[in-house]
Amino acid sequence: MSRVENLLAEALRDAGSMVEPSADLFTRIQSGIDSDRRRRQTRRRVAIITGLGLFMLTALSTITLYLQGEPHMNWWILELLIFGLLTAIALILGPFIKRFGRSYAADVFRSNPSTGKSFIILTDFAYYLIFSAYILFSTTIDRPRNWSETVGAEQIENSIIRVGGILLIIGLLHGVNLLVLPIIGRLLTLNRRLDQQMREVAARDLGDGDFLQPDGDD
Repeated sequence: MSRVENLLAEALRDAGSMVEPSADLFTRIQSGIDSDRRRRQTRRRVAIITGLGLFMLTALSTITLYLQGEPHMNWWILELLIFGLLTAIALILGPFIKRFGRSYAADVFRSNPSTGKSFIILTDFAYYLIFSAYILFSTTIDRPRNWSETVGAEQIENSIIRVGGILLIIGLLHGVNLLVLPIIGRLLTLNRRLDQQMREVAARDLGDGDFLQPDGDD
């Protein structure tokens, strides 16, 4: 090797000796692998749900035209379609938004990756419980008096409000999560540092006590 190559190798070796490996490197690699697996599963689920939705829409439209012989739709058919649409929005849009927020959550919980992962999982459970409750609360089983036998303006307006409602809930929940996550991450980091400092103080006090303890032979 030439003198320049030797100098370059020594400089790189000295620089590398001063770099400490990241403590959460393996966790981030594992998280990336898990994220890629979940992404493939999400795409597969989206394709299946979309295909089923199109199939149901086509089947219901065909059955309606076949049974009634005219382009009118009974009120319960639109109700089923809206129920399926709300369910699809909850199952597809939520994970789709979460996909773009993984790096943000990973940065917030950088010092507590395992705690951050558990927090996100619990948040997902809360989201789906809220979505399920909204869908069930807004579902109509018996036709209201102001609705006609076939789909009318009142039912269409009600359906639009329901779709807008679940979109508003999803937006508000993710907006609140976006604002709250940094606060929670900061509190967890401070709590972890405080615990570490308390352990260091306790260990130092214990060491000082052993040092000051009188000898029994004296």
